[in-house]
Formats: sequence, C-alpha cells, structure tokens
Amino acid sequence: MSDLSRRSVIAGGLAAAAAGAAAGSARAASTSSPAAVAGENGWVTSTMARMTLEEKVGQLFIQNVYGKDATTPDDRNLPLYGVASPAEVVQKYHLGGIIYFAWTDSVQNPDQIVGLSNGLQKAALTQRSKVAIPLQIATDQEQGVVTRIGPPATQFPGSMALGAGRSAADARTAAAITGRELLAMGVNTNFAPDCDVNVNPLNPVIGTRSFSSRPDLAAQLAAAQVAGYQRDGGVASSGKHFPGHGDTATDSHVAFPVITHTREQWESIDAPPFKAAINEQIDMIMTAHLSFPALDDSGNPATLSKPIMTGVLRGELGYEGVIVTDSLAMQGVRDLYGDAEVAVRALLAGVDQLLMTPAMDDAYAAVVQAVRSGRIDPSELDAKVRRVLRLKYRRGIVARPYADPAAVAAVVGTPAHLAAADSVTDRTTTLVKNDAKALPIAPNGKKVLVTGYGVSTTATLAAALTAKGATVQTIQTGTSPTDAQVAAAVAATADKDVVVVTTMKAWDPSVTDPRGGQQKLVKQLLATGRTVVVVAVRDPYDIAYFTSAPTYVATYSYSPVAIEAAARVIVGDVAPTASLPVDIPVAGDPATVLYPFGHGLTY
Repeated sequence: MSDLSRRSVIAGGLAAAAAGAAAGSARAASTSSPAAVAGENGWVTSTMARMTLEEKVGQLFIQNVYGKDATTPDDRNLPLYGVASPAEVVQKYHLGGIIYFAWTDSVQNPDQIVGLSNGLQKAALTQRSKVAIPLQIATDQEQGVVTRIGPPATQFPGSMALGAGRSAADARTAAAITGRELLAMGVNTNFAPDCDVNVNPLNPVIGTRSFSSRPDLAAQLAAAQVAGYQRDGGVASSGKHFPGHGDTATDSHVAFPVITHTREQWESIDAPPFKAAINEQIDMIMTAHLSFPALDDSGNPATLSKPIMTGVLRGELGYEGVIVTDSLAMQGVRDLYGDAEVAVRALLAGVDQLLMTPAMDDAYAAVVQAVRSGRIDPSELDAKVRRVLRLKYRRGIVARPYADPAAVAAVVGTPAHLAAADSVTDRTTTLVKNDAKALPIAPNGKKVLVTGYGVSTTATLAAALTAKGATVQTIQTGTSPTDAQVAAAVAATADKDVVVVTTMKAWDPSVTDPRGGQQKLVKQLLATGRTVVVVAVRDPYDIAYFTSAPTYVATYSYSPVAIEAAARVIVGDVAPTASLPVDIPVAGDPATVLYPFGHGLTY
C-alpha cells in the first residue's frame, strides 16, 4: 500500500476509529430479560455438567462433510473421517458444527438443503449421550463473489457493491433477507460480513468482498449487516478476517501474507469495522492466517497468536463472543506446524472453534490429549465450550434446531425478496466514465454485440438488452481470450451499432488473464470506432488498463442481479446513483489516483 493511499485512508478513518474506540469498549450487556438470562445460564450450566471431555472437544470443531443428505454413505468422507455418512461424522466427533459448500454437494437446492440440515441435526440430537446439543450449520453467504447458495435463493451483488450504494439501510436489508432465507433452509450461521478494508487494489483474495477502502464506510455497513443477519434474519454472523486482510497482495489460501501496517495504521484502517461489529454484539469473529508484526512479531499467523487473539481481540477490544478460525486447510496457517499442533496452538492463542481441519482424527486427539496433560487448562476449555453453547442458546438453535420443510417456498426467493434485491442493486451500479455520452442508449432497433467475460454473464446481459428491443449477438471470450477469440469479436462489430464488453479482473494477469487477452480485447474493440461500453463485472480497477475507453460501468459483481441492474442503467431505465467505494489508481502507480473514492456520474 502506498504512503499516499495510507494517508488518505487514515484521514478518512480517524473519526470512525475514535468513535469505535469509545463504543468498542463494548456495548452494554445484554438487553435480555432476567428470565431469559436465567434460562440461558441454566441450560448452559446443566449441559456442561453432563458433558464428557470428548463431547466438549467436539463442540470446538466445525467441519465440512460430503453428501447431499445426512444418512447416505459418501466414500469421500472415508479418508477424512473413517466413516462414510455425514451423520456418522457428526456422531463420531460430537461435532459443534458443519459448514456447507457446493463442492461437498451440500447446497444443491432449498429442499435438499433443508433435508440435509434436519438430518444432521437429528444425528446430533439423537446420538448416545447425556446431552442433546444441536449443531451450528454454517456457510459463507457473503453474496457477490462468495456465494454458496445460488438461485432460487435471493442473490445480492456483494459488499463492495453495497459500499458503492452508500446505504446502511440497503446493507441491512440484504443481510436480513439473506439471513431469513438461510434460516428457512436450516442454516443458522453465516460467515459474513467481511470486515476487511481493501486498501490494496492488488489484493487477490478480498477485493470486492470488502465494503470499501475507507474504514468509516466499511464500519458503518459491517455494523448494519450484523444487525440484519442477527436481529432481523435470526442467524449468527461472523466478522472476518481479524485483525484485517485488506492490505495484502498474497492469498492466504496458498501462501502466508505479511501485513506491514504500523500499530497506528491498524488502529485507523483495519480495526474500525471490527469495533463496529463488536458494538453490534456480533456472535463470532473469524481469524486471518497472516502475520501482523506490529501486533505480534513472533512470525506466527494471527490465528495462532495469543497477543492478537487474547491480547488485542479479547483484552483491548473487549470481545466476549466466539472466535473461529478461518479454514485450517489453508496454506497460510499450515506452513509452520503440523495440522494437529495447529489445532492446539489456535486454542491456546484464544480461539474457540476450529474450522475445517484437514486432519480431524489427529487434531481431535491432540486437543483431547492437550487437555488431559494440562497443556490446555480445563477451565479454559470450559470457557470456550460455554461461549459456543451460549451462542447456540441465544441464537435460538437450542429451542428450534429444525427447519420446517413446508415453509421453505414461502421464504426463499419470494417475489418480495427478489424485488428488494433488484431495488438495492439498482442503487449500486456505478457509471465511472461517459465521455462520449454514449449512455444511456436507446436499444430498440439497435444491433448490439455483447462480448467478454462469462457464459452466464454475457447471456444475462444479452437477454436483458434483447427484452428492450435490441438485436443482440453474443460472443463469450472468458477470462483469458485467445487471439482468435479477440479477432472473432472484432470482426463481429462490423454491422453493430453498439458493443458492450464485460471484463473480470482484467487488471490481474497473474490470476485471471496471463495472456493479457482481456485488455487486448477491449483495446481492439475500441480501435474499431464503434460505440463501446465497458462493464467491469468484478473489481472496479480494470479501467486503469484501458484508459482510452470513453464509457465505463462498474457492477462489482457478475451475479445476474447485478448484470440485470447494469442493463437497466445502460438503457436508461434506471439513472446511476452509486459512487466508487475505493480509489482506482493509475496502472503500475498505486500512489496516483485515476478516479477517486466518491467519483460517480449520473444522467
């Protein structure tokens, strides 16, 4: 991150940092009635008294399992857990939670999801035990680029799009609808919102998952989403990735990032969204697998750092909820220690729950042994389990562990929810450049070429323009167009009135476009002399790599809801009102701003 960028971010975040410091000493205790508090304490205390050591340790693990229902054996579980069905995995380890992904076949459609959720809860509640403890059933439904459950569940364009819209009310609405729909499918925990402040345009892992490069805006919208998920939606939420993953050019999934912020920069840049989330009584905070020497110079990842997890998060910020690791299968936490030792060290650092350990037998046994040997104090184990149980009680998981299959259709993807998503998304599309006044276009009778990134993206855009009366040809060229694909797209412009080209991380040749094909595509389309509208459907930074483009729209998302909103802006059905939630720097010169935070045009 450049010094210039740091100075501007620090200036923008001082007010939020000051407010967060005052409020972050935490919101006063629970507003629950004395009877509710007594009920919670009674259930937690009586449950703890009857739990075995193994059952307590099991509550500290949230794992992924393979299979679309709870009881059908799936051989992919065998090398991980030694048993085949998801229900057997839950019962073998007395698991605290399960996390859903598309690649585990957990999230195929709402009816399947609710069936799996209820089956897993049944396994947790009917195993041989003196206690009946329901599961946290979790997923990462951040929306935007990190969306695990697709349509018919209601889709939103994600955090940075909400940052462009600048509306805390819209951010809360998006979270509320997402939370209600998750809960209807039996998913009671959402690992969202992302509280990272994306001050590094070259960040490969956060980017549009962040609300903004400005701490005050990120803090405002993070707090709004916590309220939406927890108060309105009824699901637990988790702010991530503490102490902040916004200023790195390294992906912690595959390497070990180092954040070079000073302590003062952390206070003003990274901390405010987490303080705001804590002030909203967020249920969980997720750790980051990165080194932050200003907070702990040991070289350990934050996940394994007692100075960060216990000293800063618990001690300085006063956080009393559940601390959960990011996936322990990520390389950023596996470089220094073996998987079993990682689990123990995370707990010693102050973490409460361990997410997706790749070595469950070893990690589970290591934690049990660490308690028996005294390496982990039994009272510390009890404190962690108590936090987990309190979350389950307060969030209503104990009282209502099962979802109603008959009610799913009345909640998930309803017309009212879809209309709200369209309305919110219309306020996020940003018109960055319109030098030739090409927008809005009158589509009726126009011949239009839609080309660029994404099979579904280009198809959605083409369908929307066709519905408005345009005659549309579609040529999808992907993330790394070949010379032949570029030539075909250029040739197709010969009889077209308008060309709309979608780009997706065209700034990032190392990841999405090693041939530089997206940049070449745009430049050669511009050279045809046709009216060209560039639509960046993920990061807004692409314009820096083809500055001669006269017309540029940023959607921050390639979700159909965002692409359809962009089409409404292109044809003038909706006037753009959003503004950039980040600076767009000059290509190769991060200290020089090409388009500043707050820039945005309208009609």
